[in-house]
Amino acid sequence: MTRYLEIAEDISDLIAGGSLLPGDALPSVRVAAAQCKVSKGTVIQAYSVLEARSLVEARPQSGFYVRARADAVGPLPRAGLMRPKVVRIGARERVRDTLGDLVGSRVTSLGSSFPDPSLFPLQALNRALGASSRHSSYANTVADLQLGLPELRRAIAQRYLELGYVVPMEEIVITCGGMEAISLSLQAVTKPGDLVLIDSPMFFSGLQLMEQLGLGAIEMPTDAGHGLDLGVLDKTLHRHKVAACLLMTNCQNPLGFSMPEEKKRALVKLLQRHDVPMVENDVYTELQFDFRHNRAAKAFDKRGIVLHCGSFTKCLAPGFKIGWVAAGRFREAIVNRKFATTLGTSVPPQAAIAHYLRHHAYERHLRRLRQGLQDGVNRMSQAVTQHFPEGTRFTRPQGGYVLWVQLPESVDSFALFDQAASRDIGIAPGPIFSARRDYRNFIRLNCSHPWSASLDRTLLWLGQTVAGLHRDR
Repeated sequence: MTRYLEIAEDISDLIAGGSLLPGDALPSVRVAAAQCKVSKGTVIQAYSVLEARSLVEARPQSGFYVRARADAVGPLPRAGLMRPKVVRIGARERVRDTLGDLVGSRVTSLGSSFPDPSLFPLQALNRALGASSRHSSYANTVADLQLGLPELRRAIAQRYLELGYVVPMEEIVITCGGMEAISLSLQAVTKPGDLVLIDSPMFFSGLQLMEQLGLGAIEMPTDAGHGLDLGVLDKTLHRHKVAACLLMTNCQNPLGFSMPEEKKRALVKLLQRHDVPMVENDVYTELQFDFRHNRAAKAFDKRGIVLHCGSFTKCLAPGFKIGWVAAGRFREAIVNRKFATTLGTSVPPQAAIAHYLRHHAYERHLRRLRQGLQDGVNRMSQAVTQHFPEGTRFTRPQGGYVLWVQLPESVDSFALFDQAASRDIGIAPGPIFSARRDYRNFIRLNCSHPWSASLDRTLLWLGQTVAGLHRDR
């Protein structure tokens, strides 16, 4: 282990053991460097690691202090599903109305699945767009048009390598955002009427997509801390003819957990044994809070059965709509469907992102982004603890920017949604995250917005409204 990580781990142990308490000051960078006989830069790296883990905070003109942990709260939400459930996804009119309201104009949009735009380096991206348009171009060949710009695919392959596994650029196909990557992947491995195994709850746009593709779902019980039970998964695959799985193994939306790597390895082995391909939605992978990056299930795929879907929408360039799929043995099927639909992905944003990755400090941006998102999750957790009635539970995300909240049993989240909408407050009600419209007393909250007194008042109002709905029942 490198020296700065050793220092970070030593301080982390002191915090965990109670030797350092919330509010205690850490030694100054100068003093710590002298004590540990290292450079000031090494101490700064160690303190940055502790900041990324939300163990300490920097106070301007003052130094570093131990911060209160938001995860010292009550139990996680209960699983809404006890056993796998086969569902034929039908028309979901109320869900469509809700989704329309979620993307509409809101004074306070806590229901959106998009991070706050202030978190992104928009000026640097615009400069990259201008610089790349002067020096390049457009795709040189039809193959480049279909697969995506070679320089961007090469940069993505390099990023995989930096994260600890190998994905050749020949396997990567650039798409119009993460949702096109998932859509093309599902079309490559299923046909209308097939069953797709999904975690439950799952991101609502995926359910909408499956409805459009005419696919049925097997909703799997998913623990808010650890994800799927692989024993239950094995039995389900024996019992049902499953065409594919659509799963999130990192920063699952809306639960926020990241599956441990050993469990991912076991998951891939299990799917290989059943010969069931997996569409892995990994668009939040760069938003993991822990400084030790948790690799995707794709890292353990030796037979090409994992179609790994990524995107720059959540981590770098939300308006550029650039994603990709590392398609394994299904690359040609993906390319054929891409050719028949959009043919190719817009070239200027591809070139701009490739230019940004090559010439700008992507890692530094990610560190700031993760810290901002973790601060938002911690503050939202504290506000829910303070303002919502007894019996409320919520997740402890390991990455991303959403909080899954279980309200008292008597509260209908659609009723809360309607009252909030009347005040131009957007929330995401639980039933839109289930093919069978479960999670009636759950909501998802977006934590990415900069904290303010106004946002705290909004959470106070939501908590009071939840309490009122609870009393009325």
